[in-house]
Amino acid sequence: MAALVPRGARVLDLGCGDGELLANLAAERSCVVSGIESSDEGFLACVARGVPVLQADIDGGLADWDDASFDVVILSQTLQATHRPALVVAEMMRVGAAGIVSFPNVGHWRHRLTLALRGRMPVMEAATLPWFATPDIHLCTVRDFERLVGGQGLRVTRRVLLDERGGDASGGAARLRPNLLAAGAVYGLAAR
Repeated sequence: MAALVPRGARVLDLGCGDGELLANLAAERSCVVSGIESSDEGFLACVARGVPVLQADIDGGLADWDDASFDVVILSQTLQATHRPALVVAEMMRVGAAGIVSFPNVGHWRHRLTLALRGRMPVMEAATLPWFATPDIHLCTVRDFERLVGGQGLRVTRRVLLDERGGDASGGAARLRPNLLAAGAVYGLAAR
């Protein structure tokens, strides 16, 4: 994900967790970084790292920031945990010239198979928690996400399909059937 962020960019990370990505962007890519995190643990970890962070709920919008306040706004593994994903994406693109979004693809064949054969919600590879203990409330597929951003008049500038270990699967079979074969995805977004 860091490779998608231009050097020296002004970056806002929504749901920044412990601030590790922002600290890396500041140190390795000379970015000017800020984060928003709702959890006490994540907020305190950001402060301990020296990452500028605001403790807030992104589901309420980003009214504290003007249009185009950032070069890049990141939403990494957070979209599925929001109550209002369409608003969050719209707001991130309002305050940023570009957006980067990553999420697990619930349409992946292993998840479908688990549901079909076991009759149970699958546990995503990146998580170890059962469905009732995760923060996820709006799981989506690659196709769902592309429909959302298309409906918002956004342009996909880059799509990286991920395998089950989080590696780049864009050059393999996942390219042919991403909704079925990609375990997750990272999208670069811009206004049309």
